[in-house]
Amino acid sequence: MKLIIDIGNTRAKVFAFEGGNIVEHFATDHKLTGVLEFAKRMGCRQGIYSSVARIPEEGRRVLESLPFAIRQLTGETPVPVGILYHTTETLGADRIAAIVGARTLMPEGDLLVIDTGTCITFDFLDSDNHYLGGNISPGLGLRLRAMHEHTALLPLIEGEGETPELGYDTATALRSGVVWGMKYEIEGYIRRFRRKYPHVSVFLTGGDTKKLGISTKSSIFADDFIVPRGLNTILDYNE
Repeated sequence: MKLIIDIGNTRAKVFAFEGGNIVEHFATDHKLTGVLEFAKRMGCRQGIYSSVARIPEEGRRVLESLPFAIRQLTGETPVPVGILYHTTETLGADRIAAIVGARTLMPEGDLLVIDTGTCITFDFLDSDNHYLGGNISPGLGLRLRAMHEHTALLPLIEGEGETPELGYDTATALRSGVVWGMKYEIEGYIRRFRRKYPHVSVFLTGGDTKKLGISTKSSIFADDFIVPRGLNTILDYNE
């Protein structure tokens, strides 16, 4: 059994993998509360983690207390794709894992992976298995907070709620502007890449994907576990 930990900006997601299959998973805080007990209960014997956040001392102690040496995914970790990004030391580990996870599910062809987390990331892997790079854009929460923090009067609103085509009050105008703007942005990327790579497969993942209502027809696949699947594949590749 393998322990896979995906530490994001707001929480950590913890998985037990048997081969290529997820056996059990849960979410926790950056202190990695419950991870040691989970690893022992599941009988994990090896593991890997990636992080886009600073891990507090409590979390580092948990990683050091595991009954095996857990591997960290960095820009220097060997992976089963060619990385053409110029600054691998600053390339987010979650982006590497997402690309590898998509390739695990789709062994051939061009791939575009779109992750709607704290930021929206767009990453491309060509049919020759070369990661050409990608783009980063503010996510839902960042856009809502930016409008509140950088204006005098606009309120801070929640991302959950109605998103009519035209807002009928300030809250719906802000939320609809952000959600529909993100949807059009993502759909624009998909159209552009399909013009250049007609057979590209698109993978959507991340916490805000369902809010956007993007159709998963025509070679668009939604998978909440792209990153842990990629981490699992990278662990196998290195073991």
